Amino acid sequence: MIPVDARKITTPTEAVRARTFAARLTAVLRAPEVERARFLTELTARLRQCLGQGGAELTLSVRRVGPDGSGQVQAVVRPTPPTHDRMPPWRLALTCPGPVTGNLPPLADVDDDPAEAVLAADEETAAVLSRLAETERLLRVHREELHQTNQGVLALHAELDAAALTQQKLLEAERAARGEAEKARRLLTFLADASAAVTASLDHEDILRRLPELLVPEYASRVDVWLFDDERADRNGAHPGAAVAAARTDRPQHAGADRDGLAWIDDLPLSRTEPTGPVLSIPLTVRRTLGVLTLTAPGDRFDADTRVMLLELARRTAIALDHALRYEQHRDTAEALQRAQLTDLPAIDGLHLAARYLPATRGLNIGGDWYDAFFQPDGSLLAVIGDVTGHGLRAAVIMGQLRTALRAYATDNDSPAQILTRLHRMLRHQQPNLYATAMIARFRPGDPQVVWAAAGHPPAVVRAPDGSARVLDTKPGVMLGVPLPFEYEDHTAELPAGSTLVLYTDGLVERRAHGIDPGIELLSRTLAALDDSDLEDLDACAESLLKPLVHDSERDDDVCLLLCRTTQPVRPDAAGAESPERVTVIPSDRAVTRLQRDSVEVTRGEGGRRECL
Repeated sequence: MIPVDARKITTPTEAVRARTFAARLTAVLRAPEVERARFLTELTARLRQCLGQGGAELTLSVRRVGPDGSGQVQAVVRPTPPTHDRMPPWRLALTCPGPVTGNLPPLADVDDDPAEAVLAADEETAAVLSRLAETERLLRVHREELHQTNQGVLALHAELDAAALTQQKLLEAERAARGEAEKARRLLTFLADASAAVTASLDHEDILRRLPELLVPEYASRVDVWLFDDERADRNGAHPGAAVAAARTDRPQHAGADRDGLAWIDDLPLSRTEPTGPVLSIPLTVRRTLGVLTLTAPGDRFDADTRVMLLELARRTAIALDHALRYEQHRDTAEALQRAQLTDLPAIDGLHLAARYLPATRGLNIGGDWYDAFFQPDGSLLAVIGDVTGHGLRAAVIMGQLRTALRAYATDNDSPAQILTRLHRMLRHQQPNLYATAMIARFRPGDPQVVWAAAGHPPAVVRAPDGSARVLDTKPGVMLGVPLPFEYEDHTAELPAGSTLVLYTDGLVERRAHGIDPGIELLSRTLAALDDSDLEDLDACAESLLKPLVHDSERDDDVCLLLCRTTQPVRPDAAGAESPERVTVIPSDRAVTRLQRDSVEVTRGEGGRRECL
């Protein structure tokens, strides 16, 4: 600490001189202007306060505070006389950059001219005011920058608000798009499921039953289908005006209070013939217009996307109906063709015959299975059963050719083996890519034996009068039509009165999962389990054999069954007698074209009749 000055202040002049001395001291030490002015102002205020109380003692000292020579000016003002209760000593320090040395430079005498001190104070004030003006200028600059910043912040907030609004709109648009996408997905899923449901059936009535189940109540409150070729539709009364307009113009028609707005749908006003709500009538058009599908809205209107889906579903329904109607037409034609070739079984003394034919439950309901029974010129009766490989109309045509050829060859009184040999030769040359199986059994009046021959056919089963059953498992010959020459052999089996010979096709006993042997065993057990009373009625016997084998099961193949039961002849045939009189068979009066797919052909011997059950 370097004492610089210590003096007593008792008058204003002394106070001015002390202030001037402090000003020059701080100026020598290069104190900052603003801090220097603040220091001097506070010192002056303290001295004036002490003058009002009698005087003061001022001590100025300097000390070095930094290694760079900077120092600190300290002023201490003590009231005189000192009074502890009136005013304590006042201290104030000012840091100056320096330099502070051991000996301060001499200060000019400030005791001679107080006026100069006043002028120096003005210079200090001017310097402070200059600094103040610079500060105000900087303040204005900063205020302008702050204003610009505030404007930028406000603009940023506005942009953020706009961005938030835009984001909200985008979120709403995204939610709406997701809703539309979910709606479209739901409609497409329904369209796919409904299309699969209507195209899975080849029965047009089944398709018409499924449509209301699919559409009501979500997409329509009512579903009406007007098929032009359906006589029942004409008896149901008047059709809605929109349906009539759709049938006349072959364009979809919408009738309701709201305009549809779709270019390919015509709008009509609701008429008195319309249902209670808006309706949509769509022509069912494929190659031609089959009819009109009329839908009543489930509410007060049809949704636009739903209308588009309904139009596509109607198009697919029209295709399904067209396929079903064409299939039914072809099936009825095929059934009529095949049933026209089924034989009316003849009657012969000492032999009862019964047959069943069950078409396959899949496909065109027609195949190559057949049975036949007819007389040879010598009075023998041939019982025939056969199966042409494949399915459909071609197999039925080939079956008819084989049946005709077999009857022609039988007029030469050939044995079963000779007939099969000639059939094999014919089929091998005329139909090289088609094969068939067959079995022929020949019965002579009064002969307890049966002569039979087989061409790749499942073995016949015989039930003896004592109730035992056996399989005629002699190895059969090759299938008819196999590309190699073959001579078939005749076989003989005992058939005393009361015996039953069962001929059948593989559709009766063969199943994909189990093969043919378990079916033959089941047939043998079922035949052996029958009572003698059951065998008195061969029709009931045939039903008893069919039930455990094919009852209530879907069939991939046709089933033919021919039963031959020997009895005691009422009158023995004399040598050279004429062939027994044929029994007239009365066919059923049921329309052949509408036969059910699970129909069973029944032909009874001895005055029997043919029925379609």
